[in-house]
Amino acid sequence: MAALDSLSLFTGLGLSEQKARETLKNTALIAQLREAATQAQQTLGSTIDKATGTLLYGLASRLRDTRRLSFLVSYIASKKIHTEPQLSAALEYVRSHPLDPIDTVDFEQECGVGVIVTPEQIEEAVEAAINRHQPQLLVERYHFNMGLLMGGARAVLKWADGKMIKNEVDMQVLHLLGPKLEADLEKKPKVAKARLEETDRRTAKDVMENGETADQTLSLMEQLRGEALKFHKPGENYKTPGYVVTPHTMNLLKQHLEITGGQVRTRFPPEPNGILHIGHAKAINFNFGYAKANNGICFLRFDDTNPEKEEAKFFSAICDMVAWLGYTPYKVTYASDYFDQLYAWAVELIRRGLAYVCHQRVEELKGHNTLPSPWGDRPTEESLLLFEAMRKGKFSEGEATLRMKLVMEDGKMDPAAYRVKYIPHHRTGDKWCIYPTYDYTHCLCDSIEHITHSLCTKEFQARRSSYFWLCNALDIYCPVQWEYGRLNLHYAVVSKRKILQLVATGAVRDWDDPRLFTLTALRRRGFPPEAINSFCARVGVTVAQTTMEPHLLEACVRDVLNDTAPRAMAVLESLRVIITNFPAAKSLDIQVPNFPADETKGFHQVPFAPIVFIERTDFKEEPEPGFKRLAWGQPVGLRHTGYVIELQRVVKGPSGSVESLEVTCRRADAGEKPKAFIHWVSQPLMCEVRLYERLFQHKNPEDPTEVPGGFLSDLNLASLHVVEAALVDCSVALARPFDKFQFERLGYFSVDPDSHQGKLVFNRTVTLKEDPGKV
Repeated sequence: MAALDSLSLFTGLGLSEQKARETLKNTALIAQLREAATQAQQTLGSTIDKATGTLLYGLASRLRDTRRLSFLVSYIASKKIHTEPQLSAALEYVRSHPLDPIDTVDFEQECGVGVIVTPEQIEEAVEAAINRHQPQLLVERYHFNMGLLMGGARAVLKWADGKMIKNEVDMQVLHLLGPKLEADLEKKPKVAKARLEETDRRTAKDVMENGETADQTLSLMEQLRGEALKFHKPGENYKTPGYVVTPHTMNLLKQHLEITGGQVRTRFPPEPNGILHIGHAKAINFNFGYAKANNGICFLRFDDTNPEKEEAKFFSAICDMVAWLGYTPYKVTYASDYFDQLYAWAVELIRRGLAYVCHQRVEELKGHNTLPSPWGDRPTEESLLLFEAMRKGKFSEGEATLRMKLVMEDGKMDPAAYRVKYIPHHRTGDKWCIYPTYDYTHCLCDSIEHITHSLCTKEFQARRSSYFWLCNALDIYCPVQWEYGRLNLHYAVVSKRKILQLVATGAVRDWDDPRLFTLTALRRRGFPPEAINSFCARVGVTVAQTTMEPHLLEACVRDVLNDTAPRAMAVLESLRVIITNFPAAKSLDIQVPNFPADETKGFHQVPFAPIVFIERTDFKEEPEPGFKRLAWGQPVGLRHTGYVIELQRVVKGPSGSVESLEVTCRRADAGEKPKAFIHWVSQPLMCEVRLYERLFQHKNPEDPTEVPGGFLSDLNLASLHVVEAALVDCSVALARPFDKFQFERLGYFSVDPDSHQGKLVFNRTVTLKEDPGKV
């Protein structure tokens, strides 16, 4: 009966029946929403209208400090708060002003109470936004991003109703452009996108990137948009929405500025338990890039609080990858540098009655709906003695933890601060048998290093409240945590656990297998670091998680390699060709430009002899329509030689397969121009070439709806094709690992570290252009 009463109450607030039934599953939300509705009805003395009901639901589902419920309900019921922007501002205000009493004058000013936005003001703001973008709007018409118009009006009218702005935008755009035409209903043409990208490239020519003039795309920070534009200045942490201000805050910020001199400080804090991947490249660019763009510094801090999973090779690999991407840390630090201070603060936390030793088992603490600890009210002195006993090794693993007295934003109760682990640490040896957790360590290390902007991916948003709580509980400097969306790629997995499974099953060779998207794998495949940084810049910084197509990363790779990878000629599947009337008594030396589009970048020399090798696919005895390469009666040119060859005889083996060709040659200018020019090699080096395709068949190999059998069942068995007897011209004989070339007509290739004296191994980095057959 109570459930039916609640259901009718919630539907009466304007919730759909489905939403109301979902709400009934959340007992905490039921109680808060019922209380809010009851108080609102008492104030109104009548039925709650849908607009008010929606705001009450938003309040009940997002309010963390229940002491403020009555205060905020009174504003909603009296219509002083009547829009979503006002409610969001009100929630942020009470979150950042936890102390009583609330200054109602300041509250109302900050939340737009009493501000009336007229339809005329909305009309003027939208008109101004349209005027700013009118040239582009007239060109792109309904393909234009209307969100820019909405955002422009919203920036001027902070407290305006979003729906009213949208309606005005729709009306004015319709008045300007007229009804949608058939072309407006089609997808945006790719050519327009290509032109836009070309415009972006031209715009970026003289931009400063990472402190240096860069003839490349805009840097990540110059692409900043969204949440990052709201970043506070050093020392103005208290202006950040949600930042908790205490009686000590302003004095601590003053001391912070004296220590840092107002300098921006960031940190890149990887766990040394695996290899960095493409998502980390964005984090590296963001942390180091933001600091550099603001003349600040960035720490590389290893979060080495779990010795069970940490290995020396991961520390060195992470340092290598940061340097490879072009960044130099101000200082390399470790969470373990601060173990003594962290322990002292944990003792202080217990003394202040804000932490306790608990004996619940690990399995009892998993999840979010855990039972309250029976030891939560343990006397302070008892917890101090037990924590000291934990440090001295008097408890077995899992028998005791130190827990903090707070509830996190995601509902997790009393997160652990310390746990027992009898594992030697790579830096501190056997000194400790208790190790701090991420939830405890991270914000305190940020405070010690006086970080100004703690940049984290979105999943850490649920830890922001504990971040602020812990610093303030200890009365120490509190940095600001800012969250941004992760960067993921389709057709990939980046989870360390899953990559280990791929290695263990033999699906890939190791962490640096070129089919993976770890940074070491991308380097081994031949991806230039500039291309990865450029890709991160194009993705930009957004709050939402971004999942990109791999071909967009490959396009950035081509952009860089086209200007940096010298040309060479190679033949993968060779066919022997004998020139019966070779024009010289011995081989000729041919000068080949390193970059045909810019001969000022030099030349290399290759031999041209009576026997050459061409791609087997460049010859057909019976060509189909459209085939323009070598065939009977169809001569072709040999690139860079100035000669054209014409078929005279096909030599076949006992099985009927073509073994070689006999041809004659003539000067290219001595007759009709051939339909095609093909690449070739003469007196070549034999090498191994590894051709890579996607490792997985589906876009989302980890999605059980797309791949019910799990990601290991989705492997592309043709993801690696090894050509063991490829031929390459001798100009690459002295190439070293990671040297990059464009093999003409074949793609971009990089020398693999497996190469040794007398046997080069090449990885195909990317094809010359995106394969239109790829899904």
